[in-house]
Amino acid sequence: MSKAAEIDLASVTKRYGSAVAVDAISLKIPAGTYCCLLGPSGCGKTSTLRMIAGHEEVSDGDILLGNTMVTHLPPARRGTSMMFQSYALFPHLDLVENVAFSLRMKGVPKDERRKKAAEMLHLMQMDAYATRRPAQLSGGQQQRVALARALITDPEALLLDEPLSALDPFLKIRMRAELKKLQTQLGITFVHVTHSQEEAMALADLIVIMNAGRIEQAASPREVFEKPATAFVARFMGDHNVVSGRSAGTTDGLAQLAVPNGGSFAATGAAPADGQPIDIAVRTDRVRLGQSEARGLGFTGTISNIEYRGSSVKLSVDGAGIEDFTAIVDERSFFEKPVSVGDAVPLSWDAGDAIVLGRSAT
Repeated sequence: MSKAAEIDLASVTKRYGSAVAVDAISLKIPAGTYCCLLGPSGCGKTSTLRMIAGHEEVSDGDILLGNTMVTHLPPARRGTSMMFQSYALFPHLDLVENVAFSLRMKGVPKDERRKKAAEMLHLMQMDAYATRRPAQLSGGQQQRVALARALITDPEALLLDEPLSALDPFLKIRMRAELKKLQTQLGITFVHVTHSQEEAMALADLIVIMNAGRIEQAASPREVFEKPATAFVARFMGDHNVVSGRSAGTTDGLAQLAVPNGGSFAATGAAPADGQPIDIAVRTDRVRLGQSEARGLGFTGTISNIEYRGSSVKLSVDGAGIEDFTAIVDERSFFEKPVSVGDAVPLSWDAGDAIVLGRSAT
């Protein structure tokens, strides 16, 4: 396979008429990284991927692949290969001819391209199906063929546009493991667009969270989970409660936040000037049922919903100037002292499980 290449986006913007889809983003994806572009629909992640591939023109800024400026190069000359969401296989061709198609377009002799296609099908454990047509395959098998076709050109980077979205939930999990194994085996850079937080956390070395055409955070899965950069990231990833209010200075080394009804909370981090807006995040899985021993590290609220999740129970709680506050509690401890919808319950957490968030990039 080709050597992996670093991808460098420098102030890249994409406009469609007066609409800005991608707004001056800068990003370095190290060589050999599995990178997931993550965000809600319309955040600019697919436009970013298509600009890296050369299927969309860059309005402003530059894209480098390794030491090569590829901003204005056609897709075939970039050293990248793209696997489309629909797989886009040719229904009238068998699997060998489907996989060999790009080599055929490059004028590679028939025997040579068929030999290389057979090698790629073997890599994907699809050699037994070589004479079949795409309609005779399952969704997971079609995906493997599309991967083989994308990899036959020895790309320095493989670009994947929501490659698992058409698969059923069980197959998604299996193919996720196969994608990660394949990327490790090949050692090339993968850039994978998804709107699934779980998928990104399972696959990525680097998660790039986008919102309204900008990057909110680019970090490892653990850092995104432990230290979300902004309120948007904390809410989108779903592992933190976000409490918004006004700064009330610092007490005992903790930033203080006042919420509209007079409640107050404390968090680890630097507080902005008094009266300035401040967001804090509280880990959902670190919230306990029980009275807080420290001021600002808990409140009493009313349970509005209970969801049993097997090993854990999700509680939704309203109160203290905040709505839909989530606590994920251990199943055993919940059923030792069960509570019901409508009950008033005290919640608490430790100072290290509440952090001050940065302001949004948008």
